[in-house]
Amino acid sequence: MKYLVRDKIFAIGDDYWIEDEQGRHAFLVDGKALRLRDTLELKDPDGQVLVTLRQKMFSLRDAMTIERDERPLATVRRKRLSLLRNHYRVTLVEGTELDVSGRILDREFTVEYEGELLAHISRRWFHVRETYAVDVVREDADAALQIAVAVCVIRMAERERGDD
Repeated sequence: MKYLVRDKIFAIGDDYWIEDEQGRHAFLVDGKALRLRDTLELKDPDGQVLVTLRQKMFSLRDAMTIERDERPLATVRRKRLSLLRNHYRVTLVEGTELDVSGRILDREFTVEYEGELLAHISRRWFHVRETYAVDVVREDADAALQIAVAVCVIRMAERERGDD
């Protein structure tokens, strides 16, 4: 299933709907203003919080956490020993690791688990400027988590480049 995401909507304090392939509201992104750290909530169409994305405050390396039900679900970090600058690792609390690699700033990258494609993020599917798609390939993959991972790595790559 593909989800349509607009790039510039992730400013703190902004709210935005992510749509599915049929143009229906699938997720609401709620940017939390007046917080000490970067915080976004991804909600279902009924307003229930599915995941919360937070910038980690006191970390040696830039990191973001993804929480579900106010408990940590995953930590996203740039991979330390990578020849590719655009390579991130997502560590879920139970120890599972997802690899994110590709051209993050160009919105052309993948999320994989042990070499198996979970999601493909691309601008190629849309002609609308500042828009990209998160194509959740596996039916059993958590769409909210895949979208959250995409948002986290893009925010981190932009901060690293100085687009903050």
